[in-house]
Amino acid sequence: MNEKIEKLQKMIDESSKIVFFGGAGVSTESGIPDFRSQDGLYNQKWKYPPEVIISRSFFDKNPKEFYRFYREKLIIKDVKPNVTHLKLAELERTGKLSAVVTQNIDGLHQEAGSKRVFELHGSTLRNFCMNCHAPYGIDFIAESENAEDKIPRCTKCGGIVKPDVVLYEEGLDENVIEGAINAISEADMLIIGGTSLVVYPAAGLIRYFRGNHLVLINKSETAADANADLVIHDSLGKVFEQIKV
Repeated sequence: MNEKIEKLQKMIDESSKIVFFGGAGVSTESGIPDFRSQDGLYNQKWKYPPEVIISRSFFDKNPKEFYRFYREKLIIKDVKPNVTHLKLAELERTGKLSAVVTQNIDGLHQEAGSKRVFELHGSTLRNFCMNCHAPYGIDFIAESENAEDKIPRCTKCGGIVKPDVVLYEEGLDENVIEGAINAISEADMLIIGGTSLVVYPAAGLIRYFRGNHLVLINKSETAADANADLVIHDSLGKVFEQIKV
């Protein structure tokens, strides 16, 4: 492992436009469960499969059940950025890292200090009325449990308030995709971390990388391992705590 860490450190030292592409494994060390691990959301029992509940058609047909699941499983409070979030923010401050592209919806990269973050799947921190587009914070959604019908409704027009999160059957934001593609295509180093690379179209963005060093850090193998210049099968925290900025 020491040899791989030294190789990673050398690659970082040689690079000036690093992009980090991350998934659920970035935030699990902050206490946020992932979706696909043995203890992830997809392996817990609900009245409906979780991937059905967090689809747009289910949201439209059964918002009450959607929000019951959403409030319990996707609104995670009192979590803090971990060493990976903090180290990435530090790399950005020193001019090494040009962007973070994340599949996560928790806002922890920004809380850690990262400024240029492309949130492919949106954020639980932002919520908007579907009728008048009035903005609401995460607490408004959490407190909707006390509403008569358990559904968050706009205090101005009564419309349903929807999280700014990309549900199944919804397309990704074109501006976010364009920004992420530009950042990845201009990078001289791409670090992929904490993602199984099975969620598309997000995972397909890494094909735009044309730089010098492709690094993959994940606890388990991925389909992209064979294409990487360096593969580390370990937790991101263990790796990043050893990196000097």
